[in-house]
Amino acid sequence: MGFDLEQFRERLLARRAEIRNVMEAASESARPVELDQTRVGRLSRMDALQGQAMAKETERRRSLELQRIATALERIEDEEFGYCVSCGEEIPLKRLDLDPAVTTCVDCAAK
Repeated sequence: MGFDLEQFRERLLARRAEIRNVMEAASESARPVELDQTRVGRLSRMDALQGQAMAKETERRRSLELQRIATALERIEDEEFGYCVSCGEEIPLKRLDLDPAVTTCVDCAAK
């Protein structure tokens, strides 16, 4: 394999730390919405509910990305990083540069 695994490990660890920091900071927007109509108007409450739903979806996506990063780090440890999980062929460096957590080659991803 013609690339530096340590560089990919550092990128993955940095991205994981970044996501965790963002998730920690964003946890406030996922709090339950207050339904007391005497304190908050109907439109404001609807906006808050929509914002909460968007925050939960964003958190779900971040959790999935953290899971992908953990899997990529495990693949580095197991010396399987950079190989397609479907066909076993080497994943092109440009594809790994774009997303170090990717697990399939272009051909298998297209299937």
